[in-house]
Amino acid sequence: METPSACWDKWVGEALATLHSLKVLRSVRPICLRNSQPLQFGVDDGAFQVFDEMQQWDRSSVEVEIAETTFSRWMHDTPSSGDEIVCSAAVGGDEAGASYEKFKKLILFSGNDYLGLSSHPTIGKAAAKAAQEHGMGPRGSALICGYTNYHRLLESSLADLKKKEDCLLCPTGFAANMALMTAIGSIGTLLAGNRIPSEDEKIAVFSDALNHASIIDGIRLAERQKSVKVYVYRHCDVSHLNMLLSNCRMRKKVVVTDSLFSMDGDYAPMVELADLRKKHGFLLVIDDAHGTFVCGKNGGGVAEEFNCEKDVDICIGTLSKAAGCHGGFIACSKKWKLLIQSRGRSFIFSTAAPVPVAAAAHA
Repeated sequence: METPSACWDKWVGEALATLHSLKVLRSVRPICLRNSQPLQFGVDDGAFQVFDEMQQWDRSSVEVEIAETTFSRWMHDTPSSGDEIVCSAAVGGDEAGASYEKFKKLILFSGNDYLGLSSHPTIGKAAAKAAQEHGMGPRGSALICGYTNYHRLLESSLADLKKKEDCLLCPTGFAANMALMTAIGSIGTLLAGNRIPSEDEKIAVFSDALNHASIIDGIRLAERQKSVKVYVYRHCDVSHLNMLLSNCRMRKKVVVTDSLFSMDGDYAPMVELADLRKKHGFLLVIDDAHGTFVCGKNGGGVAEEFNCEKDVDICIGTLSKAAGCHGGFIACSKKWKLLIQSRGRSFIFSTAAPVPVAAAAHA
């Protein structure tokens, strides 16, 4: 009997063969930018700085000022156009008759910069160096001219971190989930000969009730293709999920869940999901946006934290939270990467991440 991974590998292979026959199989090919050298950070040159104690840059990332008028509107939930004064300068008239806006100092606790890396000198230097050498390119989508050696280096590092064969960078974490879900939906259509799949040919997608909006929107878009059937299981309720899976007669099953839910702060039941995967043979997809770099001994995320990395087939992540940068990624097999970059519209039709951002994220 074929394993779940082998089944999905076969289905993805068949979908890729269809795309190849239609001559719409797309590939990314890294462009080596002129005079670019791999980023080297040595202890001796002082460029590489690790956390020892609270530093000035750590404070600057959370200490902010806000005009008292803005603060008042905020506290009273008064609608605002965003046109309030944003700097503590003289307001109107000459210096003698000028009035000054009063500002309040605040500490931000609502950001996703969990490790304070957005203001870390190593990150800033990497971005500045790349910007000075190459500007703010790449000025195109990854499939046309936006995929560089910087992007490839970052993908390889993220694949290693997630213990996956490969990785695909996306403009945002939102775009990553959208691209993956639409690519999953396309398998049903491709294997049905580009017609609307029958009920047996469709893909059953099981989604946690509190999944992120990007997962929900991606599933909705796949539904519009009439290639998936969606089942929403109660939040982290393994018994409910098991019941839905047991009653589903469709062969192609996908379970998708956030790994660490940002609003409630609870983990997905990773160990139980891994056991269910062995029982029902579904593809397990996790959105590890809030766990990447934070959870696990090596920062590999929630799957590493619960020692079930091998049970996760595809891992979505973001670089805009603990990494302190911007962008999203999909850690997966090479076959899945080829399919997503051929059918994931939010990847295909978006400009690739700027080189300085890719360099900063790699640093």
